[in-house]
This record gives sequence, structure tokens and C-alpha cells, in this order.
Amino acid sequence: MGQGSIKAAALCAALTLQAGCDTALSDNPVVAKLSTGMDTRVTPDADGTQVAALAQTPTQHDTTLNAESVVLQNLLARQSVLPAGSAYDQVSTAVLAANARAAETELRAARLRAAAASKNWLPTVGPSISLNSLGDLISQIVVDAVLFDNGRKKGERAFAKADVEVAAVALSEDTNDRIATALDLYLDAAQAREAAALHRATLKDMQHFEWVMSERVKGGVSDMSDLNVIRAKLSEIRAAAAAATETQSTALAELNAMAIAPLDDVRGVQTLSVRGAEAQPLSITRAEAEKSRSIAQARIDRASQLPGIGAQATIGENGGAGITVGGPGLGLGTPARLRAIEAASEAAGRQVAQANEDANRTLRRLEGDVSATARQAGEARTLTQAARANLDLFQAQYQGGQRQVMDVVGVHETFAARQAAELELKYDALRLQVELARVQGVLADGDQI
Repeated sequence: MGQGSIKAAALCAALTLQAGCDTALSDNPVVAKLSTGMDTRVTPDADGTQVAALAQTPTQHDTTLNAESVVLQNLLARQSVLPAGSAYDQVSTAVLAANARAAETELRAARLRAAAASKNWLPTVGPSISLNSLGDLISQIVVDAVLFDNGRKKGERAFAKADVEVAAVALSEDTNDRIATALDLYLDAAQAREAAALHRATLKDMQHFEWVMSERVKGGVSDMSDLNVIRAKLSEIRAAAAAATETQSTALAELNAMAIAPLDDVRGVQTLSVRGAEAQPLSITRAEAEKSRSIAQARIDRASQLPGIGAQATIGENGGAGITVGGPGLGLGTPARLRAIEAASEAAGRQVAQANEDANRTLRRLEGDVSATARQAGEARTLTQAARANLDLFQAQYQGGQRQVMDVVGVHETFAARQAAELELKYDALRLQVELARVQGVLADGDQI
């Protein structure tokens, strides 16, 4: 065996040993440092356990990709409709700080794949070691370059870029869904808190009527059946107040489980200024990104059905260079396969059109529901005020001896029902506003996501 072969074999053995060592080190979370531009840093959490936090180092390719991609620019330009410093903003900040952000990891991986694919046009270099019939070890360096591949490499780059866009949309959807879930829980807790307060106020008034009726029964003025009716109503009010308190506790417990810090003391609700044309719905953005990926995949599939031309050079013993022509054989089914691939591209375009139609229907429905619920809430408020005025009139007449206790109890029950209906419609309108913002992906700033 020649000295050159011995050196090449030793080099290959050293490289193999180094790769094994690198793999062993990468399995250790304390010393692992990814060569892809991300560090694995270990920080202790509140329980003292070790949690790995990934920190990405931006690359020039990331900046170029953001500048070239319409989808990424669309996502980055989105502005949150949550008022700064409001209760909604506090909830959003708390739940995002505790977010595991699994979708972010996929986006980082997609960006790294795109960065790798952007260099796929360069020649590849690799070792070739063989043992001939005489027992000699022959080592060579093989350089492969693609001269013509029917657009396969270009399709791979386009696919990797579209894959980044799809992952970015997924991250935006995941973030907006998390904020919407947290806000729904916050609204559930706020509604239950208000409902419990209303029930307690009603209970206080009804207890007064119970005392009056009890005294009348003792004096023989009223029948025991009226007292039993009032006591039954009191039991219902107590049960409703307890249920509202339990609902509040459950919603807050679930919300706190999502947040980095307890949110029990956060108070207040806001009307979101959101319109149907605030931003392109995320479902349409996803469909557009998936369309680009499907077209790129079709380009790759088409190139795989056709022969390509490449150049190969070997450096070392018996080295040389030449042109190679390879690829699948052409058969009678090749035209049909090519047409099927073209049909896949057309189907991707039709899916975008369908996503547009579905998203527009959803937006129109939500806009109509927001408007109708707001109007109904206003009407309920008017009815509540009328019921309050009627109750005041009956109480004045009762104090003047013109009304019976049960008359006032019935009117008070009507007033409590009007208050509950107004409260329900108020929070229904707020939830619809959150849902409309979620569909459009404007519950968080795009550049912060």
C-alpha cells in the first residue's frame, strides 16, 4: 500500500473518530453547541431542574429570506389590536412568556434547511475508498457537479423557502390561538365574577323580602306558601352564585396554568377595535405558502422523471474526469406522470381560491355576529334600565301599601333576569371580537412573534 493511501486511510479514520466524539458531546445538554447557529444553554427553573433554552443567531440568509418572501413580510407587518397596557395586554404578555413555542423550533429547523438548500448548486466533495482484487486500498476524492437537472435544484431551493413560510404561518397561528384561548378564559372569569356579584346583590334583597314575609306569616297576615316560594327562590340564587364563583375559580386556575405569573388581580375588559379588513386571514396566508411549496414539490417531481447531466472528477490514484448522464428511464407512462404532476400544481392554486372563499365567509359571519350582538347588548341594557325603573316604582307603591310583597318579588326577579341577559350579551360580543382578531392573526405583533 502506498504512502498516499495510508495517509488517506488515517485521515478517514480520524474524521470518523471526530464525528463519533462530536455526536457523544452533542448528546450532553451542558456542553452541546450546535454548529447550525443555535446555542443550547442550560438554565435552572424554579424547581432547580435544568431547562434547555434555544437561542438562535440570525444569519444573512435569514435577512435575505425575510426581504424576498411576501408571506414573511405579510406576517411581520401585522400589528396587535390589543390596547397597550390593558388587561388584555397583560394576559397576552403573561401567557406568551410561558409558551413552550414548539412551532418556533420547527421554524428554526425550516430556516436551517433553507440555508442548506441555498447552497445546493455548489459541487459536492466526498471520499471514495475501495479495495482492488490485489488487496490494495485505493482512496480518491470525488467531486460531483450538476450541469443540467431539469430544474430540480432550483425546485429544492424553492421548496425549502416555502417550507419556512409554512412554518412561520404555523407559528403565527399557534401564538394567536394561545392568546385567544387565554383571553377566552379571562373573559369567562370576568363574566363569572360579575355574575356572582349580581347574584349576591339579588340575594341580599330577597333575604329582606324573606324576613318581611316571615314576620307576616308569624302575624297571621300572609300564607306560609308565599314564604316557601321566596325561600325556594333564595335557594336558586345561592346555587347560581356558588356556580358562578366555581366557574371563576376554574377559569382563573386554567389561565394561571398557562401564564408565567398569577393573573388573579388583573381586572377590566376592553372593546377591541377590529374590522374584517384588518389583515389577511391566516388561513389564506397558509394556503398561499402551501401552494408555493406544492408547486416547488411538483417541479422536483417533474425533474425526477427526466434524465440529467452531471460532471464528475476523481482526485487520487487512477483519477480522472468525465460527463455523466443519468436518471430514470423513459417509458410509456412518463407523459401521464408528468401530466399528473402538473395537475397537482393546479390543485394547489384551487386550494388557495377555496381558502379565500372560506375565510371571507368566516369574516362576514363574524362581522355580522359582532354587530348583531353589540346591538342586542344595547337593547338588553335599555330593558334592564326599564326593569330597574319598574322595580323602583313597585317598591315605592309597596311602601305606600299599594302592592303586596309577592308583587315586588316578581318584579325584582324580572330585573335580575334582565341583568343576567345583558351580562351574557356583553361578554358574547367581547368573545366575538377576540375570535375575529384571532382569525386575522392580529392578537400579537408580527415582528414580536
